[in-house]
Amino acid sequence: MYSYEDRIRAVKLYIKLGKRTGATIRQLGYPTKNSLKSWHAEYERCLDLPRGYENSKSKYSLAQREKAVGHYLEYGRNIAATIKALGYPARDSLRAWIYEMHPELHTRIVGRSDGLARPPAVKQAAVIALCTRKESAKALAQKLGVCRPTLYNWKNQLLGPEVSPSMKCRLEPSSSPEREELQRQLESLQLDVRRLQLEHDLLMRANELIKKRRASTGKS
Repeated sequence: MYSYEDRIRAVKLYIKLGKRTGATIRQLGYPTKNSLKSWHAEYERCLDLPRGYENSKSKYSLAQREKAVGHYLEYGRNIAATIKALGYPARDSLRAWIYEMHPELHTRIVGRSDGLARPPAVKQAAVIALCTRKESAKALAQKLGVCRPTLYNWKNQLLGPEVSPSMKCRLEPSSSPEREELQRQLESLQLDVRRLQLEHDLLMRANELIKKRRASTGKS
């Protein structure tokens, strides 16, 4: 379960942000809306939160908890996938177990997609890296600290599903050092062109979204 410090931090941020549950959860990466509202209601009644939970003994054994956390870490760090594969526990419980066993992962726990709101520049850089990668999407996702579906979700959001998420340079084998050098230069140029095109597409897509938002709000 969440510690006293985690709960009181969430409640105070919730109050500071004008009791906006979505903004609070996005910034912290936890808890659920119902949990946050429950903690706040308790805080309003007592001007504090209890230091511990009553009946906090888990119905799951240590072996079961370790198995769930191990599955989460080994298979894409995806909470929804872990629960579906094992049939247990609830999302909040799994998040708490992960935080308890691996506190360094607290800000990177994910559900169906990345649990934190990332700045647009970070998403754009990730999409460019995805579309110009030479490694697998899974390996890139691990480097970025997100799950693989998150990368593709960002790509679809920023560029649309019709844009290819990879660039494969198909070059014929060469028999001379000169030809190999030309092939390397060609591959480098292709990557540069692809990267520039992606940056252009991202900017155009962002402008379209801004225009749509302005039109929907009646702003010019």
